Amino acid sequence: MSLTDIVAKVFLRRQRQLEEHVNGAEALQHKVLQYLLQHGKDTEYGRKYSMTKARGYEDFARCVPVNTYEELKHDIDRMRHGEPNVLWPGNVKWFAKSSGTTNDKSKFIPVSHDGLHNIHYRGGFDAVALYLRNNPKSRLFDGRSLILGGSHSPNYNIEGSLVGDLSAILIENINPLANLIRVPKKKTALLSDFELKRECIAAECAGKNVTNISGVPSWMLSVLVKVLETTGKKTIDEVWPNLEVFFHGGIAFTPYRSQYEQIIRNPNMHYMETYNASEGFFGLQDDPNDKSMMLMLDYGVFYEFIPMDKFGQDGAPIIPLQDVEVGKNYAMVISTSCGLWRYIIGDTVSFTSRNPYKFIITGRTKYFINAFGEELIMDNAEKGLAYACEKTGAQVLEYTAAPVYMDANAKCRHQWLIEFAKEPADLEEFANLLDHRLQEINSDYEAKRSNDITLQRLEIIKARRGLFNDWLKSKNKLGGQHKIPRLSNSRRNLDDMLLLNSQPAPAQP
Repeated sequence: MSLTDIVAKVFLRRQRQLEEHVNGAEALQHKVLQYLLQHGKDTEYGRKYSMTKARGYEDFARCVPVNTYEELKHDIDRMRHGEPNVLWPGNVKWFAKSSGTTNDKSKFIPVSHDGLHNIHYRGGFDAVALYLRNNPKSRLFDGRSLILGGSHSPNYNIEGSLVGDLSAILIENINPLANLIRVPKKKTALLSDFELKRECIAAECAGKNVTNISGVPSWMLSVLVKVLETTGKKTIDEVWPNLEVFFHGGIAFTPYRSQYEQIIRNPNMHYMETYNASEGFFGLQDDPNDKSMMLMLDYGVFYEFIPMDKFGQDGAPIIPLQDVEVGKNYAMVISTSCGLWRYIIGDTVSFTSRNPYKFIITGRTKYFINAFGEELIMDNAEKGLAYACEKTGAQVLEYTAAPVYMDANAKCRHQWLIEFAKEPADLEEFANLLDHRLQEINSDYEAKRSNDITLQRLEIIKARRGLFNDWLKSKNKLGGQHKIPRLSNSRRNLDDMLLLNSQPAPAQP
């Protein structure tokens, strides 16, 4: 009997509990809301908004306002300075650093002790539980887990308080027993210099029996390439012949899949998507044949949704889970045991099923282009790029897009900056395929493209190799949870990248 056969028994009870997500979703969410209200009522925020009087969802929705980060920022900063019982009972000592808002370079998301264990670690546990359920012959625990994390630093010099990437906070507080099967060593995992970190990971892990890897696809791919460079091998299978699964999240996997399949040739390799963010752990791919994820309903997270066709409007409806419709695009609103109350997380989702509740991530509330009424979202972009790559054999490494509102010839279009891992033979053909596919899957885009009157065919600019990493590095955002902004109505990021693209690439050390 292998070690995995023994350890797998630990997950059996949870595998049975997860079956309640099929028929007991509303009951699970009601229980979560009662838990949050019970703990929130004696906080300063709870007293301010009369949580003691809230008996159910209707009371909660009536008493507690919907928040963005700006509305909670002052209270979060007080928590960072050590004030207790502000948004959640007790002192919160950990703060996950996330990409910023219009007014701030970074957001600092509180991670309470309750949230760390009942949301984040529970999500990781359930990822393994579902994977073992679907793969009974797994040998996951017979080797090591390569977990790619970020870094952290002291928070206002308060003893025991940290601020940094969520992954670094998780590694810092992980059960010591987990370190027996995790690589790299903690000191390496928490390095802030990503380029040094990937070199150290390659050196430390190349000789280990790695069976599973976890991280953001773009950063993990960079690490795997460094492993191949260090070992002189052509495929990861030669380095880690027992590698069987990549638990990935943070960004869409579609643009990277073909590149992973090139360097990991094992036909039995598995890829499992997770929806874990600084604000919480929300979804898991429970069926390897279905790209949608199951919404996790019995953590310390209560969900609400705003229809995206009403988002940003005064009086926009906010609905609980049981009122969502399949196929409709929603902005997600969460209340959590970390003290985020009716918080607009910024992600958009579309449900594919209500029994159980399953969904796909369609984009960000701020990552879309609607300059001319075309309502282009990230899900459209990913599907369009996948189609163009399939037809041409190209591979997209990174991309971003923004509108050209009107050029010297009074022409309006979308401008795409794409870094290819493998360039198409004909860039114009690639652009035509992408443009046509976007029209097929988005009727608003199709209408605006009609006869080239409102919107002309999109333009593709080829990015030099390493451009997007260089841009992130210039913003001090290389590694960790940082992401490339995909779609935007603003040209600010795109213009910065185009300027950088016109300059020679920095010399490699």
